Amino acid sequence: MHVSLTGWVLSIAVLCLLVAVDFVIGRKPHEVSVKEAGIWSAVWVALAVAFGCGLWAVAGGGPAGEFFAGYITEKSLSVDNLFVFVLIMAKFAVPPQYQQRVLMVGVLVALVLRAVFIALGAAIISAFSWVFYLFGAFLIWTAWKLVQDARKGGHDEEYEENKLLKTIERRFGVADRYHGTALWIEQHGKRVMTPMLVVMLAIGSTDVLFALDSIPAIYGLTQEPYIVFTANAFALMGLRQLYFLIGGLLKRLVHLTYGLSLILAFIGVKLVLHALHESGVHVPEIGIGFSLAFIVIVLGVTTVTSLRASKRQERSRVSGAPEDR
Repeated sequence: MHVSLTGWVLSIAVLCLLVAVDFVIGRKPHEVSVKEAGIWSAVWVALAVAFGCGLWAVAGGGPAGEFFAGYITEKSLSVDNLFVFVLIMAKFAVPPQYQQRVLMVGVLVALVLRAVFIALGAAIISAFSWVFYLFGAFLIWTAWKLVQDARKGGHDEEYEENKLLKTIERRFGVADRYHGTALWIEQHGKRVMTPMLVVMLAIGSTDVLFALDSIPAIYGLTQEPYIVFTANAFALMGLRQLYFLIGGLLKRLVHLTYGLSLILAFIGVKLVLHALHESGVHVPEIGIGFSLAFIVIVLGVTTVTSLRASKRQERSRVSGAPEDR
């Protein structure tokens, strides 16, 4: 699939316009209702579907299938990332009316970081075909680590600041309370950061870790940088609304981590098989149609089993009986 420079420029311009519209809509601090989050989540999903259908009309079913597989994978990984966002918001006691501003900046930082990682990934892949072995092994290891973390109790109940963030706080100082959406204030004759800036840095730094998983995963589904970029962009742009829409449901998705680990392991195996095929070894390759079906089925099954397990846990807590997942 060849995308001209004009196609890239137009696509990036449209995406920037959509991001600008999102910023304008959410520029005034307010507590986002479930209705508002639901409407805009539906809008972002509809835009992604429209883009995929347009890609199908222009480039055919192959690229469109790769886009949808990449989009669904990135979206599902983003849902898992929301667990961490919830912990960060709780750690810094972000007032509800300011949470969407934090998420807007976090999504923007994530978009920039993903663009950089995608460009680096494309350059590495074009120069070193053996990198597919590395990507595949990394995804399989990540899948195993997710399973181990889930068995230990899933996500931690409290966010721990990383060393870099603690160093920045010590260097510049932090105000004792929020000052609206201001990032810097004068306090006791010294210019210090506000908690708003600290929480934005926390979200941004975690975005780097998220990209380490997602970029190799989507390169396991397609090697087209254009599809990788657009799938990531559409998945991230609806993340803010998704946070408010399903924030209360996240704890009920008790099996999501297992589903994501299975998907990452599957893509890791797919990458290794592709690398062997590129090396001249006669091994079967996994088609995009099978990959898309596998991802959708795994996510569907884990969602259903998660909700059923959550209901059993709730009934157990009410009746006082032992919990059973």
